[in-house]
This record gives sequence, C-alpha cells and structure tokens, in this order.
Amino acid sequence: MQINVIEYFTKTVALHANKTAIIEGDKTVSFKELQRFAIAFASNIAKQQDIINCPIAVYLPKTVNAIIADIAITYCGNTYMNLDVKAPLERINNILHQIQPIILITDKNYIEAIRPFLHPSICVYFVDSEYQFDEYQENILLKRLSTLIDTDPYCIINTSGSTGTPKSVVLNHKSFIDFTEWSIDTLKISDNEIIGSLSPVIFDIYSHELCMLMAKGSTIVLLPEHLSAFPIKILEILQKENVSYIFWVPTIMVNIANLNLLSKIALPDLKTVWFAGEVLPTKQYNYWHKYLPDTKFVNLYGPIEITLDCTYYVIDREFDDGEPLPVGFPCRNTSVLILNENNQLCKNGEEGELCVRGTSLAMGYYNNPEKTSAAFTQNPLNKHYPELIYRTGDIVALNDKGEIMFKGRKDTLIKHLGYRIELGEIEHIVVNTLQIVTNCCVVYDRQNKEIVLIYEGNQDISVADFRKRIGQNLPKYMIPTKYVKVEKMPMNANGKIDRLKLEKEINE
Repeated sequence: MQINVIEYFTKTVALHANKTAIIEGDKTVSFKELQRFAIAFASNIAKQQDIINCPIAVYLPKTVNAIIADIAITYCGNTYMNLDVKAPLERINNILHQIQPIILITDKNYIEAIRPFLHPSICVYFVDSEYQFDEYQENILLKRLSTLIDTDPYCIINTSGSTGTPKSVVLNHKSFIDFTEWSIDTLKISDNEIIGSLSPVIFDIYSHELCMLMAKGSTIVLLPEHLSAFPIKILEILQKENVSYIFWVPTIMVNIANLNLLSKIALPDLKTVWFAGEVLPTKQYNYWHKYLPDTKFVNLYGPIEITLDCTYYVIDREFDDGEPLPVGFPCRNTSVLILNENNQLCKNGEEGELCVRGTSLAMGYYNNPEKTSAAFTQNPLNKHYPELIYRTGDIVALNDKGEIMFKGRKDTLIKHLGYRIELGEIEHIVVNTLQIVTNCCVVYDRQNKEIVLIYEGNQDISVADFRKRIGQNLPKYMIPTKYVKVEKMPMNANGKIDRLKLEKEINE
C-alpha cells in the first residue's frame, strides 16, 4: 500500500512515460514531461525553503501550471491549498490570514492582483519561470518524502464558514489513497480513462482527478470553467478527445438535459459518469440514461470533511421521473451511522442525522480547534475508547431495500452549484461586515435552486446595489438571486428569526 500519492506517480511514469497526461486546448503534456516539470519546480522550493508538512497556497486558474504546482508541492513533502482566482480578494485575504502559508505559488499574470494581501514574510514562486530538472535533486525529494507517514496532510480545501472566513479542511494522503483504491477496485476504473475535468481546482473532485492521473495513468482533459455557460462546447470537447469518464456536479448535467444537447452530440466513448455535490433530479438522469444506455452512472454523496464521498449508488434499475435516486451504500472502509436526536441508531424508514467514521475523516479545520471539536465528536455509541465521527448535518433514512435516501439538511448549510455554502456566512457579511441592513435571513429555494435573502428595514436598496456590494466580499456562487423585503421578521418562541417558517414559505 502506498504511503503518499507520489509513490503512485513514480510507478505510473515508469509505465507510461510518453502517454499524454494533460490536454489543455491544443497543448499536451506527457507523464514524463509532467514529472520533470514538477520535480524541477519542487527542487527549487526545497533548496530555498527547508519546510515540510506545511501549507503552500496556489493562486492560479485551472491550467497545466496549476497541476504542476500541486504535484510539485506534494513532491517536496508539503500541503497544497488552491485558491479561487475569481473569488473577491477580501475573501482570499481572510483565508491567507487564517492559514498563514509560508509560500504562495502564482504566475506573472496574477501576482499584481494578490500582492497587496500578502504578508511580507510570504515567499512568492512563479510557476511559469524556467526551472532545471536534476536527477540528483529528484533523489533528494524522494528522500524527504520517505520521512512522511500516510496521515500527514496532502491538501487543504476551503469551504464556507458562518463567520465570514472559510473553514479550511485538512485531508491526508491515507484518505485519498483509500478512496482511490476503493474506486479502482469497486467501480472498475481502467488504465485508459480519459477524464473530462470540469470542476474548479478548489473542489475535492479535482483532487480526486489528480489522484486518478497519478495512480492509474488517467489522461486529464481540462475543460475551461467559462464553458459551463456553453454546455454544447463542453460536449464537443468530450467528443473530440474521446472522453471516457466524467465526475461532475449535477448542475451542468441538468442544463445539458434541459437543452436536449445529447440528441445533437454523440458521446460513444463516455462509459462512466459519476455525479455528486447536490441532488440530480431523476427526470434529467433518465434523459442521460436514454442517450447513454451502456454507460455506468454512479450517484455519490459526501461532504468535504470525509474526503470526497462516503456513500455511492451504482444505478442498476429503472426509476420514474418523480422517484428520488438513492445515495446508496457506504464506501469500503467507511461506516455510516444514522442517529436520532437521542444519539441512537435509527430503524429502517426513520429519519436521522448521517454521521461517518473511518479512514475517510478529515484531520479537522486548519487553525480552528473550536470548529473542529464541534464537528468531529466522540462516537456516542462507543463508550470504551476515543473514536471520532463526523456529524454531517444531513438528514437521511433507509428505504425498504436498505439504501440510504437523502432527505435534507438540519441546519443552514446547503449545496448550491456544487459548492457547499453556509447561509449564515452570507447573513454575516450583509449585516455585520457591509451593514447594508440591520436584520436579514437567507434561505434556499430548493425547487428553483436559488438563494433568497429576506430582510427588514426602511432602506430602499436596489437588487443591483445588493448584488454589487455582496459581490465585493463573496464569490459569485454565494450571491443571492432573490431579495425579499418584509416589514418585520417572524420570530420563534426563543426570540430568534423563525428560519423554518421563512424556508417553508419560500419552498411552498
């Protein structure tokens, strides 16, 4: 068993040196070239910075250079943390302040935008500079890696936090290796997959695709993020590059189905479709299945805190359009507990909170012990020794086939456009940071997949002004779509805003 993911990569390069590793438009990079670029860059960092197991920030769009940077960081025994180049700089500043990385990697096109937010002690490296490959330095890097253990951090992924600063989830090598081995064995990933990579570099799906590249010699076809608005262009690239595997958030799949695009673009090579991050309506799944009847469709579920996903369902029977798809069964080496309000196991059909234990659990939130201890708690069913579980906040139930069915959330955390969003963060920015209104509540319209901001006050604020000011602090995917003004917020018996009532009214 591998201890770190670079052990995958060295074996893959030895087997597939001249095979194409990455396709970006007309540009291709072989596995041998990718390794040499990554080692040269990693060597330069290691020679000048004697650090190991430290977070290194990457401020790059999704390109070949971003992949080189991430693999180089792993080669020199450190932890990559990708930042969203489209996010407001104030948000980036909050993340940097929270993590305090020693190094930031970017290129000469992006440095000026982020420079004002960098602490003087941060060392900046440019991935687009020339670095010389040296076999001697490769041996030094591998020697450094030999000092790591499998529970050392592999990457940090930032997710929404209620206080306005994202929570930074620390994931280790072991959990990624475990998920990769499971997916290869259980879902029969081949040695010749061509991946249509659409997820941003800040997604855990991207990190999984990186592991597939390193472990199975998969070719990654980088699909430009801006093409999400032009899904037919995405399908044209899938067809041109003979893509065999995609792992997407359902939003783009729904758009493709609604526009009836699979009737126009044939995808005969697409044999495996995974989707996760939010619910895929069964009507749209049936559309995909109609045009790709021989393709294996897998519905996966899981928050970032459990390394990608903890349950899966290989769709093996017919479903009516109005019948929800199961999220299935626990992945190997993962245990799922469905607990009621008394922390007891639920019976079949009884709804409860899904909790997870096992290797897949994240190590916690970087520099945030309070949030870590609140989310990663002692297993209430185990009184004998320390054993952590992660409380997802998701409500599920077992159906009569023993399959896990997703029912909804128990708090203000949602999945929207594939991003996990804490609605309280939007409220915090509007009320406390920007002070646009004195009181507001943000709820989610699940049917229309829209974020709705409800506020009270005498202010006459246009929707355009709301969106502009919020957009200066939050990324585009967190900006509410609807704005509803009320004379007075409804209150519950505890004197708090009656969020449940507002949510019910929006979703009726």
